[in-house]
Amino acid sequence: MLRQEDQRRLLGAFLRTHREAMTPDPIAAAGRRRTPGLRREEVAQLSGLSTTWYTWVEQGRDIAVSAAALARLADALRLTTAERTYLFELTRRRDPAPPAMGPTIATTPAELLAVLRMTAAPAYLLDKLWHVRGWNDAAGRLFAPWFDSGETSLLRYVFLDATARDFIWDWEDRARRLLAEFRADTAHDPDDPGMRALVEALLSGSAMFARFWNSHAVLAREGGERVFNHPLDGTVRYQQVTLMPARRPDHKLVMLLPAAA
Repeated sequence: MLRQEDQRRLLGAFLRTHREAMTPDPIAAAGRRRTPGLRREEVAQLSGLSTTWYTWVEQGRDIAVSAAALARLADALRLTTAERTYLFELTRRRDPAPPAMGPTIATTPAELLAVLRMTAAPAYLLDKLWHVRGWNDAAGRLFAPWFDSGETSLLRYVFLDATARDFIWDWEDRARRLLAEFRADTAHDPDDPGMRALVEALLSGSAMFARFWNSHAVLAREGGERVFNHPLDGTVRYQQVTLMPARRPDHKLVMLLPAAA
């Protein structure tokens, strides 16, 4: 973990680099300028901050930097989504206006479907609300109790389909952990209409869902052993790995690797 002084130094260098990379307004830039890009006072003015305070931030001084001030700086410096995310991660602040991930797209990205076809192990693709958007043949066999039901929602299958309790080994523990992971995964946009509709339907349709949801447990999505009671193959064990595509972070590629004997 970075020391606070190193964190402040990196923050100052990051802001200075982006300030110097900006193109000044032609009228404001008239006359001789001794610095590339914008002046510190110009960034401070655009951000609604004092020049002294902004200068101290660039210099790496030990001063408090609020999330609101960082958001105004990100807007003033016209940071990209990746740059804005880095700014808030570097300062360990929560962005008050994080970039929207956007609505679920009806068409599944072709390149992700191609990855499924090229993967020998069971693999499937989830969208941001954990609806399955594609799977390979191996996953089709493994998850036949789920996919053959016609239900696309992982949560709806787990909590509303009676076959899930037989298919998923240690169903109650897995269902509890799955829901805690979903809560953590969707916390960036708690007002998403699709997410709210899904949760409300499950709250009314499953007492167990309501019990787990109201416990407010939160977990990062984890891998590890997954055990299933397959209707044809009996008890099968896998190691689950979940990947997030860099260009489509609203999707998850879930793979089930054969467990070591």
